[in-house]
Amino acid sequence: MKTIKISEAVVRRLPIYLRFLNELSKKNVQTVSSQDLGVKLDLNPAQIRKDLAYFGEFGKKGIGYDVDYLIEKIRQILKLDKVIPVALVGAGNLGRALCNYNAYLKDNMKIVAVFDAQENKIGESINNLKVKPMSELNEVIQEAKVRIGIITVPAAEAQQVADRFVESGVEAILNFAPLIIKVPSEVRVHHADFTTELQSLAYYLD
Repeated sequence: MKTIKISEAVVRRLPIYLRFLNELSKKNVQTVSSQDLGVKLDLNPAQIRKDLAYFGEFGKKGIGYDVDYLIEKIRQILKLDKVIPVALVGAGNLGRALCNYNAYLKDNMKIVAVFDAQENKIGESINNLKVKPMSELNEVIQEAKVRIGIITVPAAEAQQVADRFVESGVEAILNFAPLIIKVPSEVRVHHADFTTELQSLAYYLD
């Protein structure tokens, strides 16, 4: 792999490629061209070739990409060839939905622990995961070697949860709370704010 800085935009497109390639694999499609990928994904074929070229030469001129081989390589790039345990804090409606979706994931990234601060939720079972109290967060995260944390709590509690994740050694956080959380520079944060996304969509309405 070339030792150059890869932009966030490129990294965010890789899972899109992977999802479509997995669909092709299920249909027993063996090869695909960047042109076909571009048409199906509404992306510039040259951009797709450039994105993949950052990580190696995976295609053959006149033939395209071997679907299963490219799936394997993108999974390696995204580190999905290794088990990545995930912990979630916030056993409300969104947290429950994410835990239930967990059952359909085929990648090695899965939610292995769920926590909540409300006593009435402690002990509840969500898709074979028992809700644990926040007092056990540090111990469980370290024992399970959790690397990614998900926050699905109200905005007022989000920063405190982020702090607990950082203290426990979590390396990356996916934050669904409508708040910009602050973490050390070595911890990666992605914000998933439904309200912001909806409001930006409204701009394009007639």
